[in-house]
Amino acid sequence: MKITRVEHFFPRRRTRLVKITTDNGLIGWGEATLEGKPESTRAAVAETAEYLVGKDPLRIEHHWQQIYRSAFFRGGNVLMSALSGIDQALWDIAGKHYGVPVYQLLGGPVRDRVRVYAHWGIQDRSEEGLAKAKERLDYLREKGGYTTFKAGPGGKWRAHEPPAVIDNFVARAHLMREWVGPEVELAFDFHGKMTPGLAIEICHQLASMRPMFVEEPVPQENVDALKQVSDHVPFPIATGERLLSRWEFRTVFEKQACSYIQPDGSHAGGISEVKRIANMAEVYYIHIMPHCAIGPVALSACLHVDAAVPNFLIQESIGPDFPTDLVRTAWQVKDGYLTLPTIPGLGVEVDEKEVIKMAQYVEELGGEFYYDQDGSVADW
Repeated sequence: MKITRVEHFFPRRRTRLVKITTDNGLIGWGEATLEGKPESTRAAVAETAEYLVGKDPLRIEHHWQQIYRSAFFRGGNVLMSALSGIDQALWDIAGKHYGVPVYQLLGGPVRDRVRVYAHWGIQDRSEEGLAKAKERLDYLREKGGYTTFKAGPGGKWRAHEPPAVIDNFVARAHLMREWVGPEVELAFDFHGKMTPGLAIEICHQLASMRPMFVEEPVPQENVDALKQVSDHVPFPIATGERLLSRWEFRTVFEKQACSYIQPDGSHAGGISEVKRIANMAEVYYIHIMPHCAIGPVALSACLHVDAAVPNFLIQESIGPDFPTDLVRTAWQVKDGYLTLPTIPGLGVEVDEKEVIKMAQYVEELGGEFYYDQDGSVADW
């Protein structure tokens, strides 16, 4: 069996698919979405295709090493996202070749289903805002039975904000707790917008509601700043959606800078590397909560790692229904869980006709972000 073709599709916003075709008819799909840099990733996939064509697709680790190490400059978000999509597609082919779901090739499942959380929050306390939040919460409960939700503070945050801004977010967070009660877990994504001092201040005001975690309280570049927050906050801190390999996670582990990590299966080297990252984290009693805010193939890839590693906690998902516009497989969240796929490979059947029909270029997660007060650059 040899690889004959590697293709890249842009079917919709925040979904960039890789298709690998073999000479015996097996096809593997992966997702190489890189928010804000879609053209860069497409070029990286095309460059990698020159190496892959003619090779045996089952030599997954060999190809991972070659793609990662063949250039003088290693890593980076463009290469790692391209490598992630290719790695997922190769695992998809391997599962189909051997007739088993990918998690069986990773050592077999250690759990029967995968817990997931949804995005939900109270964005404002106006009558209209509260009505929208209630409608969304009812929908998530009815369709998926979710018991865990994650929200963000919203807006643009400076080094420090006046009491009114901080109090508004804290009040919305506590109102969420009132609505869902103590049996439901709530988490908050600060999106790397805070300074350590501000993050600590806000976290202390959230402490009484017992958050499951606060994600990315500070930007990811400075692990010591993250540890400063973690050391001063009495509940778990999480990070990792913008860390791209076991080498980047290593310092986080060694400094015990957080409780949970969130590698992204389409950014951090695919199934192969995310499993290695999870295995490293286990030594430090750190659990994984893979990040996934993109398409259905990416979520499918994450589920196989989730199934196969003991230190898994919960999986991010966008909503209660597994997306069906690009795939024929319709998975449903039930009681806050997804069942493990039983179809060989990644467990999803991509609708290629729909992918081609929808193919388009859409600018995403880029543009200009400024503070209104002085015109200086703000984080997204």
